[in-house]
Amino acid sequence: MPPLRTIGVVGLSLAGLRAAETLRRGGFDGRLVAIAGEPHLPYDRPPLSKELLAGARDPADVLLRKQGVDDLDLDLRLGVRARGLDAGARSITLDSGETVTCDGIVVATGATPRRLPPSICPPDLAGVHVLRTLDDALALRGELDAGPNRVCVIGAGFIGAEVAATSRGRGLDVTVLEALPQPMVRGLGEQLGAVCAQLHRDHGVDLRLGVQVARVEGDHRVERVVLSDGTVIECDVLLVAIGVEPETHWLDGSGLTLDNGIVCDQACVAAPGIVACGDVARFPNALFDDEPMRLEHWTNATEQGVHAAESLLGDEPKPFTPVPFVWSDQYDVKIQSVGRFDATHDIHVAHGTLADRKFVALFGRDGRLRGALGFSQPRRVMQYRKLISERAPWGEALALAEQ
Repeated sequence: MPPLRTIGVVGLSLAGLRAAETLRRGGFDGRLVAIAGEPHLPYDRPPLSKELLAGARDPADVLLRKQGVDDLDLDLRLGVRARGLDAGARSITLDSGETVTCDGIVVATGATPRRLPPSICPPDLAGVHVLRTLDDALALRGELDAGPNRVCVIGAGFIGAEVAATSRGRGLDVTVLEALPQPMVRGLGEQLGAVCAQLHRDHGVDLRLGVQVARVEGDHRVERVVLSDGTVIECDVLLVAIGVEPETHWLDGSGLTLDNGIVCDQACVAAPGIVACGDVARFPNALFDDEPMRLEHWTNATEQGVHAAESLLGDEPKPFTPVPFVWSDQYDVKIQSVGRFDATHDIHVAHGTLADRKFVALFGRDGRLRGALGFSQPRRVMQYRKLISERAPWGEALALAEQ
């Protein structure tokens, strides 16, 4: 590996920013080319579906570095996107036509929201939104400010649920359409998914489960969503929140291995001199039996951005073994999840009841604690995160649950 004189960071959201900070903190004093993609300085994404959408915060309030990035001495390319990469030559082609040749590269291009196919939703129909970027959030906020008659959300995952909660907090009528029998049922199971469903119904959301969208209609602007059974949902604002895809299309033919993200080793290394981090990186997590993971959460972006940069600087990169952690604020409830689990795990509810919506649900498999989900129990959830990191036996977790 040649000396690192020029490093390119592709994507300057949370993971890319943390990588750039770590490179400078780690002693790299060469040229640091930051290809930001968006025209904005790095900003925090969690408030986009909550405080910023509600109007309680403005763009300046969500910047990740209030002091700016001048201290990082970046060759900063705001609003410029990478459109190609040659992994062997470690060269990045920009949409401006420029090629940047590097000694090391950090890829942190994140993910892109999935959209409804054109056969279901005309791509130029006004009033139809996705939510990923600051511009997305401001456009949606402008629609909510206008006082729509009804907001419709397709998808009851975290983003859809948070936008529904924020819209209800603004006094708007909200319908949520979900194809699954309960929200997030694949990860949580029927019983816990039903708790999430009831939370929204108790706050006045018209939640329709097990439904399929046939088409979205309107004359220049969305007016209704038609379900497969012929049911019509009138709306004048529509959010499509059906998940994201890793932003890897620009890497076709790059020489990197792509499979639901950039395939990395345990240390986040994708190829010699190239590391990946954040939503775009897929890596085997030794803490969970080398299960390949691509994590789309704030905490992982922070931790993996740091780790990937350290791997690029270090002679002997270390494995990245995080305990996944995600949170969501909905109404008066703080939902937190730690670990890696799904509905097929053993589930034990402790520290409260489902009816009170203040509890911790533990998930175990093969005699080991694998995860925990908490409703308004932040301190206890963090206790279980520590146990998961220590590979605690299932019995030890159940004993703690009885305390």
